[in-house]
Amino acid sequence: MRRPPPRRTTAAAPPAALPVAVRLLARRDYGRHELRARLCARGIDATSVDAALDELERRGLLSDARYADAVVAQKAGRYGRRAIAHALKEKGVDAEAASAALGKLAGRDEVGEALALLNRRFDKPPANRNEKARQVRFLLSRGYPTAVALKALRLAGAPRDDDEES
Repeated sequence: MRRPPPRRTTAAAPPAALPVAVRLLARRDYGRHELRARLCARGIDATSVDAALDELERRGLLSDARYADAVVAQKAGRYGRRAIAHALKEKGVDAEAASAALGKLAGRDEVGEALALLNRRFDKPPANRNEKARQVRFLLSRGYPTAVALKALRLAGAPRDDDEES
């Protein structure tokens, strides 16, 4: 019985940053910070990653502003402004691009969005304090402020508590 020849274990050279970045961007949009982290995780050195990202920005293929707009458009109506701002910060979008994208939410009715979200998620208004607390926690977890959550519940027909602020 013959044994197969031993495999050579030479370390493969890391791929070039630009083609890998273009392949990633072909699938979906990325912010600069997120794309940099993905490329560095593949073993590509940081200087070539930064040069490739600069080139992609120059060509218009990579844009934090466009990425921030996409994230805001995706999450608007399902999440509150605070949760969207947190998501942009977590993804490393620069503050200027994030504030410009969040500025597009300025004219939206947050109470109306919260009410629509409640109506989609729950069949009926809360009948007791436990159900009300559950629905408030749901809206808070989606990034809506407490005042907006309570107002949306009131509009949905929830009974008003004695200790609730107006």
